[in-house]
Amino acid sequence: MASHRRPKQPSRTRVTVLTTAAAAAVALSANAADAAPSQKPGKDEVKAKVDKLYEQAEQATEKYNGAKEKQQKLQEEISTIQDSVARGQQELNKLRDGLGSLATSQYRSGGIDASVQLFLSSDPDDFLDKASALDQLSSRQVETLKKIQDKQRELAQERAEATEKLKDLASARTELGDKKKDVQSKLAEAQKLLNTLTAKEKAALAAEQARASHSSTERVDLGNDDSASGRAAAAFSAAQSQLGRPYVYGASGPSSFDCSGLTSWAYAQAGVSIPRTSESQTGIGTRLTRGQLQVGDLVFFFNDLHHVGLYAGNGQILHAPRTGTVVRYESMDTIGGPFMFGVRV
Repeated sequence: MASHRRPKQPSRTRVTVLTTAAAAAVALSANAADAAPSQKPGKDEVKAKVDKLYEQAEQATEKYNGAKEKQQKLQEEISTIQDSVARGQQELNKLRDGLGSLATSQYRSGGIDASVQLFLSSDPDDFLDKASALDQLSSRQVETLKKIQDKQRELAQERAEATEKLKDLASARTELGDKKKDVQSKLAEAQKLLNTLTAKEKAALAAEQARASHSSTERVDLGNDDSASGRAAAAFSAAQSQLGRPYVYGASGPSSFDCSGLTSWAYAQAGVSIPRTSESQTGIGTRLTRGQLQVGDLVFFFNDLHHVGLYAGNGQILHAPRTGTVVRYESMDTIGGPFMFGVRV
């Protein structure tokens, strides 16, 4: 007689294990799909990202230039104070020598005046505060002692000022180092992206950039716009002589430039000293709209004013664009950021 046993039901433990295993398999499958390598960015995508990083590097460069200018200014101020202190110390020494000679003369003639002895052995401030001692001094001695007192106070004040400026200088140097690291970080990130391209893509990108630079340094229609002034014409002519020079952050010529380095150098050749950074250059003259621009006027771009060039006429500017480019002409409409205003120096 056939047996009619019911099939054994799987235990709860077995069901749980099977369910967990199935879930794990699904998760592993999903993770494997997620871990699949993403598509490598193409040349155009890399170029767009690199251009953005170069723009950020230029922003950091202008901050670096500002920190460098601050450091140089502090160094000059400290040097001036130190020179003044050295001269003051020489004057003080002469005054003391003169008083010492006076004391020696008194000794030879019969002994040193008690008041002069008091001065030579104590602080002159304390000495002069003792009014009774002044009655024992000649008018010449009183005058000399007052001069010494004034000179000592002056030197103390100048030394205190130098100490404070030395602290500021240390902070400026730290800031300069931080800004430099910021620039270098952006440039390194851009280079890392460029290194993801194939040799063929790199060559195509380089050729594209070379064509842009070549055509914009030689074949540009500048129209017949007049120069803003004789010195603006001289500055523009100087900048034209640098066409083809490479962009290097922090450089102000004559073999390489960044954007504000070119404009400050060009105006220096025209005998006009203007600030080093683009932001500082915005405040040195008369502001202009686009329709008011003439050749040689300064032109500023981007909301934070981190880029500057010289107006070249016919809607073109002459500038040092960014890393990887050279001093060249370019349309105001292709800078990559909005035109903000011009400045006539």
